[in-house]
Amino acid sequence: MARGQQKLQSQAKAAEKAAKAKKQQGHNANSQKKAAQQALVFSCAVCKAQMPDPKTYKQHFENKHPKNDMPPELLSA
Repeated sequence: MARGQQKLQSQAKAAEKAAKAKKQQGHNANSQKKAAQQALVFSCAVCKAQMPDPKTYKQHFENKHPKNDMPPELLSA
């Protein structure tokens, strides 16, 4: 049975391990991928690339598809 300093060290180590496990809970790659996918709401009409906001979509369209006509959703933005 652990006594004195060894007991305190063991308790501290266990508390640290429990805190780390609690912090990691709910943060796996699958949940992060789902959250990232939900953030990509705009899809390019030409190449089907996905973008998070209209500003990025407009920049993408101007740079990647300069010869194509601008989609109507970007003309008002």
